[in-house]
Amino acid sequence: MVEIAPLIENLVRPLVSQQDAISIKAHETAEYMAFDLTVAPEDVGNVIGRQGRVAQALRAVVYGVRSPYAKRVRLNIVDTRKKH
Repeated sequence: MVEIAPLIENLVRPLVSQQDAISIKAHETAEYMAFDLTVAPEDVGNVIGRQGRVAQALRAVVYGVRSPYAKRVRLNIVDTRKKH
C-alpha cells in the first residue's frame, strides 16, 4: 500500500516552479479520504493543465493506487489565484 500525500507531492513537484509552496492537507468526509493540494498561485495552471488534462491524469494515478484507507480517495486542487 502507498501513502497518498507523498505520492501526490512526488507527482506535483516536477510541475511547479515554487516547490516549497506545495501543501497537502488530508481530511476525512463521510464518503472519502480527501487530500487538498495547494500550490503557488502562478503554478495552479501547470497543475491543472489545458482543459484539466494534467489534473485528470493526477487524479487517475491517485485514485488507482491501493491506499491504506478504507474509504475512497479524493484529490482536490485548491485554486489560490485571485478572482476578478
